[in-house]
Amino acid sequence: MSTQELAIETRLNALPEVADEGDIGTQRCDNPYKKWYTLSGRKQNYHIPSWWNGTSYKDGPGGTITVEVLKSGKIGAEVSGSVSAEAGVLLAKAKTEFGAKVIGEVGISTGHKYSRDIKNGRYGNVQYGTWGEKYNWTKYETSANRCGKKKLGSGTTKMPTKKVGWRYWETRS
Repeated sequence: MSTQELAIETRLNALPEVADEGDIGTQRCDNPYKKWYTLSGRKQNYHIPSWWNGTSYKDGPGGTITVEVLKSGKIGAEVSGSVSAEAGVLLAKAKTEFGAKVIGEVGISTGHKYSRDIKNGRYGNVQYGTWGEKYNWTKYETSANRCGKKKLGSGTTKMPTKKVGWRYWETRS
């Protein structure tokens, strides 16, 4: 995203939000018509699990759990929400606005071993994945009279980084 595009979106973000019928009247503004996204609620070091076989384990009660990635696969950006959103646009915004080191997809391959002692009477759980970032997103468009912005939808996106590893937690059952 260029500096000029970012400046336009910053100006448009400052516009008041209007309802669907909020542009009735004769007033016109000279803002450009545009659809854009905003990102908020950045959570860094957010674990995004790989859900393919061989990356999630539970053992116990007590003892030691030892796991190793024996397969390869990919973890990609996930986008969910009330309207469709373009993962590539959200990824570019995260990099531009926050300097995030997120990527569209990370590959995982063999050779990562992990071992952990489990407390007595507890179960150890491990899940392999990437330590990525999570954001809330909102999609807007300029209102019909160009004097406001209209919310089109919102959701969340999880974006991987190149940092991969095991997440560990314990449960009673």
